[in-house]
Amino acid sequence: MSQQTYYLRASAAANRLNMVVGLLARYGISLMGSAEMTVRGRRSGQPQRVPVNAHAFEGERYLVSARGHSQWVRNMRVAGGGELRLGRKVSRFTAVEIADDAQKARIIRAYLKRWGWEVDQYFQGVTAKSTDAELLAACPDHPVFRITDAG
Repeated sequence: MSQQTYYLRASAAANRLNMVVGLLARYGISLMGSAEMTVRGRRSGQPQRVPVNAHAFEGERYLVSARGHSQWVRNMRVAGGGELRLGRKVSRFTAVEIADDAQKARIIRAYLKRWGWEVDQYFQGVTAKSTDAELLAACPDHPVFRITDAG
């Protein structure tokens, strides 16, 4: 567990890629399950958009922050939900943050099995093959939200 809040800011290249992936999602093109998430800014009140990979695990859907306590995470904690968009299909959701426990470690392991090729670099050496103890130790650095359709 880190002393300071973990947050790995995106590089300029990653920001450009995120813009492209978000734009594609807005036009209905999903890359490997990506969608564009919109969440209300905690200070500005304005909609903030970011591409995400909603992760299905044991019949539930989750958003995992590979980069740590990012701006979208901080906004989600205040807003309590948002929207996922893929083309014209927009689904509103509510979000509940998952506690740092064995269940969260299992969600992160499954997420890394599915998305590790894309996000392993942000998990400071933790992978889907890491021990339970290593995954549990990484939990505080990677917020996870269970999302539920809001209608």
